[in-house]
Amino acid sequence: MRQTLARKILQRHTEEAVTADGQIVRCRVSLVLANDITAPLAIKSLREMGAVRVFDPERVALVCDHFTPNKDIDSAEQVRLVREFAREMDIVHYYEGGDSGVEHAILPEYGLVGPGDIIVGADSHTCTYGGLSAFATGLGSTDIAAAMALGETWFRVPETIRVNFTGRLPEYVGGKDLILLTIGEIGVAGALYRALEFGGEAVDALDVEGRMTMANMAIEAGAKAGLFSADIKTLDYCRSHGRTGDTLLAADEGAAYVRELAFDVNGLPPLVACPHLPDNVRPVDEVSGVRVDQVVIGSCTNGRIGDLREAARVIRGRKVAKGVRLIVIPASPGAYSQAMDEGLLRIFLDAGAIIGPPTCGPCLGGHMGILAGGERCLSTTNRNFRGRMGSLDAEVYLAGPAVAAATAVTGCITHPMKLG
Repeated sequence: MRQTLARKILQRHTEEAVTADGQIVRCRVSLVLANDITAPLAIKSLREMGAVRVFDPERVALVCDHFTPNKDIDSAEQVRLVREFAREMDIVHYYEGGDSGVEHAILPEYGLVGPGDIIVGADSHTCTYGGLSAFATGLGSTDIAAAMALGETWFRVPETIRVNFTGRLPEYVGGKDLILLTIGEIGVAGALYRALEFGGEAVDALDVEGRMTMANMAIEAGAKAGLFSADIKTLDYCRSHGRTGDTLLAADEGAAYVRELAFDVNGLPPLVACPHLPDNVRPVDEVSGVRVDQVVIGSCTNGRIGDLREAARVIRGRKVAKGVRLIVIPASPGAYSQAMDEGLLRIFLDAGAIIGPPTCGPCLGGHMGILAGGERCLSTTNRNFRGRMGSLDAEVYLAGPAVAAATAVTGCITHPMKLG
């Protein structure tokens, strides 16, 4: 039977024969993830279930990243609860402080996720790891508690939408633009409980970080997972981050899809998602000139070293516009260190940016960049719902790092090519 990537990976983790979309299967999980917001709820549920140990202390990851460094007493108490649980359960992969960062950035860098894995996390953007050919998806905290205790969970085998990108990506156009193009086409519910499987020559040309950006926002189309084949680039990335034994992985030729989409990216402009939904997508020139009060470069979507390099290339030798706050947040200690070694942080500082520690921060309206009523922000994050970054009367636009950098320089939404 010819299988999609989703079905192929699920089959690896169950004794049942995966024969049809919609089938319910029990699967062993490779890793269970929770953060400082969601782990306390999972811990409470786990105790209520009567579980006294997790299934494997080496295959549970707890990352304190959303409201850390602790922004207030409540967040400090949340982290303390998670910290004490990690000690009690001998959790190997507990991250807080200097070795922590945005969960979906550090887990790939620490070699904890890779091709053929099943990852479940109490965070909707767990789907990021599909960029490394893992079946990765978010679950509620109660389901995460059960997975922590049992090492398995159930799935309804998702139908798959195949999305092919042909052509050559223009300058300043990358993974963020490809996923915005997809979401703009199918809508925020267009892949509800379906897997998005990405391919084509333009995807083959993307680096692994760009693929993770796309997989990260699969949930913004309602998808259960966003998946890429594991090619040589994937295996090289995994080896460079300490993983061994991974192999090539792809859907079978002739696999059946519920829907197929095709996009020609030749001449594609940078795209911007306008308020207040990620599917309100327009070419950057159509919103050129919209003034902003704040620009954010960071998050699990676009806070990796490649994103920082792209933004620094645009902003080098220039200054942030008067009255604009540019906040740059490397997503991991590794990205921060590399940006420091390459002089990228100096470029941002010289331009007048604020550089924060690796954290989710303003992405979810947590801290370090909350918007007041009437303010407008252009961000490299993944959601622009009303109230996402602060006031219900604020507006959030989403774009890639090059557009974000150009916008910070001019004070209004700008195509990087317009800077000359």
